[in-house]
Amino acid sequence: MNRTTLSRVSLVAVATILAAAPQTAFAQDAEAPADSETASGNEIIVTTQKIEQRAVDVPITITATTGERIRDLGITDLDELSSYVPGLLIQEQSANNPGIVIRGITSDSGSAQQGPRVTLYYNGVDISRSRGSYQAIYDLERVEVIKGPQATLFGTASAVGAISIVSARPREGFSAEVRGGYGNFNQTLLGGFVNVGSDTLAFRLAGEWRTRDGYVENLSPNQDEELYAQDQLGLRASLRWSPTEDLTVDLVGTYDQQRNGGTPFISGRFPAFTGAPGGSANAFRDANLGGNPAGAAALGDDQLGLNREVYDINLTIDHQFDTDWSFTTVNGYRKFDSAEVFDADGSAAPFLEFAEIADGWQVSHEGRFTYTGTKLRSSFGWNAFIEDGRQNVPFATEEGTFLQCLSSLFGAPLVPGIACVAPNGSVPASGVTAILTGGAATAIPYTSVFENQGRNEAYSLFADATWIPFESLELTAGIRWLTEYRGSEFFARVPNSQISRAALIPGQIDTGGRTFSADKWFQAWLPRVNALYRINDDVNVFATISKGRRSPVVQVAAARSGGRPVPNVQTIAEETVWNYEGGIKLATGRVSGSIGVYYQVYNDFQVSVAQLDAQGNPTGAFVTQSAGKASNLGVEAELAIDVTDWLNVFSNVGYIDGGIDEDGAFSPAFSGARFRLQPEIQAAGGFTVNYEFGNGMRFFATPSVTHRSRIFFEVPNNPLIAQEAVTLVNARAGISFADERYEIAGFIRNAFDEDYLLDAGNTGGAFGIPTFIPAEPQFYGVEVTAKF
Repeated sequence: MNRTTLSRVSLVAVATILAAAPQTAFAQDAEAPADSETASGNEIIVTTQKIEQRAVDVPITITATTGERIRDLGITDLDELSSYVPGLLIQEQSANNPGIVIRGITSDSGSAQQGPRVTLYYNGVDISRSRGSYQAIYDLERVEVIKGPQATLFGTASAVGAISIVSARPREGFSAEVRGGYGNFNQTLLGGFVNVGSDTLAFRLAGEWRTRDGYVENLSPNQDEELYAQDQLGLRASLRWSPTEDLTVDLVGTYDQQRNGGTPFISGRFPAFTGAPGGSANAFRDANLGGNPAGAAALGDDQLGLNREVYDINLTIDHQFDTDWSFTTVNGYRKFDSAEVFDADGSAAPFLEFAEIADGWQVSHEGRFTYTGTKLRSSFGWNAFIEDGRQNVPFATEEGTFLQCLSSLFGAPLVPGIACVAPNGSVPASGVTAILTGGAATAIPYTSVFENQGRNEAYSLFADATWIPFESLELTAGIRWLTEYRGSEFFARVPNSQISRAALIPGQIDTGGRTFSADKWFQAWLPRVNALYRINDDVNVFATISKGRRSPVVQVAAARSGGRPVPNVQTIAEETVWNYEGGIKLATGRVSGSIGVYYQVYNDFQVSVAQLDAQGNPTGAFVTQSAGKASNLGVEAELAIDVTDWLNVFSNVGYIDGGIDEDGAFSPAFSGARFRLQPEIQAAGGFTVNYEFGNGMRFFATPSVTHRSRIFFEVPNNPLIAQEAVTLVNARAGISFADERYEIAGFIRNAFDEDYLLDAGNTGGAFGIPTFIPAEPQFYGVEVTAKF
C-alpha cells in the first residue's frame, strides 16, 4: 500500500484541530464525581487510570459523551454515536451482528471460536462476544471510548481499544421521567425512569420500548413484515448501598429484547419486480425476499427477522480502607440467546435461505487494589473471564431451484433457457425439479446445518505504577500476564441431495454424527509505558507505547481422508499490535482540545474470508486466516469552544492511512488492501444552543454534520463492494418550560435523505452473488418529556 507522508498527515492535523462535544469520565467501575457534571472538555474528572484525574492529565486518548449530550445530538443507538467520535465506526447490520471499528480495525466475527479485537464494557463488565454485545443506550451516565491497547487497565486485554457503557446510578431522593415520541415510519418511543433512595440505600428502575415499521418494503407474499422493522425493549434495575462513606455496593440487572424484522439483503444480480431498470436489482427500491416457508422447521421460523434476548447482572464493590488505599471488585454474568432468519441470496427464489442461532454465557471477576500517594500511584490485581458459546447455522433450499440457480451463476445452467429469477421477479427455476425428475416431484426440500462451539477462559495478573519525580512529569509503566484456554468444537449434518447425490453446497462435509474438538493453552505478556509532561496547568503533552493482542484461534472444521470425515484443526497465530502514540491536550478557559498521532504495527493480522473447498467452490462458511503484517498511521483531533454561556461549537476529525502491508509472497490476495470498514477521513461538527428565556423557559438546538470517506466492506478490497463518501446532516431542537419539568423536541436524522449502503457482500458474496444493505433513510419525529 502506498503510504502518505508524515508531512501530509501533519498538515491535515494542523488544519483540522477538532473535537467532540465536552467529554466525561472514562471509568469501568467508578462513577465520576458530581462536580464533573458542570465541567467541560478536558476539565472533566476521569478515572481511566483508576484514580480521579482531569482528562487533560491522562496520557491516553479518550473520547467520552454524557447521556445528556447523547440526547442533545438526537442519538438513539451506538452506531449513530460513532459518527461523532474520531477513530470509531460502528456498523449495526442487526442487533445480532454489530461491527465495531476502532482506528480502522474491525471486530464483528460471529464464530464462537474467534476472539474479539475491541473490548466492549457494560458497567465495568466485558460483554465483547459479538452476538451478545448489543446494548440499548437509554438512561446513561456516559459512553466512553479509549483508543489504543491499554493492557493493564482492561480484563481481557483488548487489542485496539475499548468502549464503556455506564448506566445512570441510583441517587439520594426522588426523581422520575417519562418520555414518549412519534415519527415517520410509525416510530414510537416510550421510556423513562423512577429513582428513589436515601443516603445509604437507593433504587432506580429505567426502561425504553422502541418500535418502527421497516424502511424497506418486502414484496413477497410469504412475509408479513417490512424489512428492518424494529421492536425492542430494554429494562434495567439498579440498587446502590452505601452503609458508610468508605463502602459502596452497586448491583445492576438488565434485560434486552429484540423482535426485529428481517435484514434487507438485496441481491445485486437478481431483480425484485417488474419495472426495475433493465431487469436489474436496486438496493434502494423495494425488495422481494421470499425466504423459504417449506424450510421453517430447519430454520426455526418461516418469517425473516431476529428474535433475541439478553440477561445481564453485575456487582461492583468499592471500599476505601485507608486514605491512600482502596479495593474494587467488578463481577458480571451475561447470557444471550438469539435466532435470526435471513435470505442470503436477496431474491424471491428459495435458493440460499439461512438462519443463525447463537447463544452462550459469560462470567467475569476482577479484583484491583489501588494506591494513590504523592510521588507514587499504583494498582495491581487479578482477573478471570470464562465464556461458553455456540453458533449454529441451518440452511434450507429447494433442490432443483438451488442447482439451477447455482449453475447459472457460473454461466452453465443445469437446464438451459431457464433463469433463476426472471426480470419480473418470478422464479422460473422453481420448475426445474419437475423437469429433472420427469414429473415425479415438483419440489424437494433440502436442509443441512453446521455448528461451531467455543469454550474460552482467560486468567491474568496485572500491575501498573506511576512515578512522579517532580510536579510537571509523570512516568507510568505496567504489565499484564495472561494465560488462556481456547477450546473449539464443530459438527455438521450434510445429507446428499436426492437429485445430485452429493452435498448441495460444495465443500460442506458431514461429520457422520460426530463432534470434532480441539483445545490449547496460550500465554502472553502485555506491557505499556506512558509519559506525561505538563507545559503548564492548561497544556500537557503525552506519549505512550503499548502492546495489544487478539487471541489465537483453535479453528476446528471437517475434512475428508480416505473417503471418511476427519477433523480439520488449524491454530491461527495470535494477532499482536504495537501502538506508538503521542499528542497534546489543552484545557484553558472556554477552549478544550487535543491532537494525537499514532502508528500501529500488526503481526499475523487475522482476516475472516469465505471458505472454499479443494476445487475452489464456496462452502457457505467463513474461516479465519493470517494476512501477514499490517500497519496504521493516523491522526485524531478534537476541539470544543464555549463561545458564550449559551453557545458551544464542537468538531472532530480522524485520519487513517493504514492497511495490510504489501507482501505478495505471504498473502497475495490481501497485499496492500485497506482494512474492512476503514474510512480514510471521518469528521463531525456542529454547535449547541442552550438559551434561557426566563420565566423557566429554555430553547435548545444541536444541528450537526458528519462525514465519512469511502469504505470497503471486504478484504480483499473490491470497488464494487464499497461505499463512497457520505455526508449527513442531523439536528435536534426544542423548548423546555416550567423550570425544565416539561420538554418538547423535534429531531431529524439524514435530513437530506441520502441513499448510501450500510454493508455489501455478506453471505451471498461467498457464493458469487453479493447482496447490498441500504442504510437508514431520513428519520424525523417529535418527543415529549415530563420530569418529576
